[in-house]
Amino acid sequence: MTTTADVLIVGSGAAGLTAALNLAETRKVAVIAKGALGDSASARAQGGIAAVLEEGDSFEAHVNDTMIAGAGLNDIKVVEHVVEAAPRAIEHLIELGVPFASENGALHLTREGGHSHRRIVHVADATGWAISRALEGAAARHPNITLLPDMVAVDLITGHHATHFSTSGAVHGLYAWSRKKKRVETLTARATILATGGAGRAYLYSTAPRGATGDGIAMAWRAGCRISNMEFMQFHPTCLYNLEVKNFLITEAVRGEGGQLKLPPGVKGAGTRFMSKFDERAELAPRDIVARAIDHEIKRLGLDYVHLDISHRDPEFVKTHFPTIYEKLLALSIDITAEPIPVVPAQHYTCGGVVVDLDGRTDAAGLYAAGEVTQSGLHGANRLASNSLLECLVFGEAAAKHIAANWDALPEVPSIRAWDESRVTDSDEEVVITQTWGEIRRMMWNYVGIVRTTKRLERAKHRVDMLRQEVKDYYAHFRVTPDLIELRNLVEVADLIIRSALSRHESRGLHYTLDYPDLLPQAADTVLVP
Repeated sequence: MTTTADVLIVGSGAAGLTAALNLAETRKVAVIAKGALGDSASARAQGGIAAVLEEGDSFEAHVNDTMIAGAGLNDIKVVEHVVEAAPRAIEHLIELGVPFASENGALHLTREGGHSHRRIVHVADATGWAISRALEGAAARHPNITLLPDMVAVDLITGHHATHFSTSGAVHGLYAWSRKKKRVETLTARATILATGGAGRAYLYSTAPRGATGDGIAMAWRAGCRISNMEFMQFHPTCLYNLEVKNFLITEAVRGEGGQLKLPPGVKGAGTRFMSKFDERAELAPRDIVARAIDHEIKRLGLDYVHLDISHRDPEFVKTHFPTIYEKLLALSIDITAEPIPVVPAQHYTCGGVVVDLDGRTDAAGLYAAGEVTQSGLHGANRLASNSLLECLVFGEAAAKHIAANWDALPEVPSIRAWDESRVTDSDEEVVITQTWGEIRRMMWNYVGIVRTTKRLERAKHRVDMLRQEVKDYYAHFRVTPDLIELRNLVEVADLIIRSALSRHESRGLHYTLDYPDLLPQAADTVLVP
């Protein structure tokens, strides 16, 4: 079964749908989603989008804040390009009908950690959901866009899969497992855009959606693309601590609007704030600093969590600005207008990924990427709050424009072999997948977490080498399933993270190691080459 489109987009979040809408005026576009169309990291984004829109703010200030958060590892040209494109991106979303919050006839801007000004446009505390809804609606209405949910990407199609074998390295689409048809289908295209998100589910605790298993990163690596800066895993400081609800994020904006981090009852100093001991910006310090501070206090005092308290603000203000959080926690018997929220850090964002240029081009001809799957140079060693959706919008558009402008130069699609499962059988040992998945996530959390050591990283590398071989053997003998596909990608990205972390002999941004606590004088990316 072969499905052909001009352009194939893998992922239905903000980056993928932005690219689709920009291409659809001239090209036939197919957008595949691993699950339901709305089940993306974009849809879960609470805070908003950073853009210079307020008098007194400036592009220079936004660039500087981004560079400071990124510990000097950002590409200044990329940062300037994205920051300057932000106001136009907001205008496009308003034209699509995104109902951004306003006040006195102007957009309401909030402030988040690491920002020197109020510059976060938002839709209360459900910005990502509102943006995703608008983009999905526009895509569904467009006659040149075909939306294909429940398609699990297996691998990119290269010259190795052609009827006449080629070593050109170009990408011609991908193989994907259809949940509906229970088989692998062949999807070909002149251009392919990876918008698959990050690799958060490599960790035991993560705010990422269930499908964030590093699929695009792993597929691009297997297709010969460079991967960069995978050691920079952002841990969000404030994830709800609840034994039943394991990945509900408490947005950065709660701290931006005055939320205070305090020690919980039962310990010396209960009820007191502690962030000023770690940074003069206190709760408004960048995420890596706040996450390490919370991790330090939890380990020092043997705590399960700390408190985030915004109950000193007017109750109506809290309900108006954070309605989603208020309702969600009220259902869990926590009234945030009257009591603090128990919080812990959790993996939140993958700052590294597939190396791309300003046009979203990867190392493989015909293959582009946008959003969290990439290492574009924007985030450096730590992403500044609310720059993620912005990156999706800017690079989704950039990839689309480059494809449209260079269509004739894109590689022609050769005759492609269909997926062959005649050599494999069904497995009666799927418990192996569950066991290995759990082992990887616990290992990554314990050995490759917020604070690292060389010894822990070496232990993790030894274990992941064994697990990679086990998964490789399993994959070679049994028919693919969604869980096996994800496990194969998960063990690949875990290895990339560990290798990157071992190669960085300093502490910079999100990579903090007790063995190398200082900065090296020169900032340099970690680049892995297949």
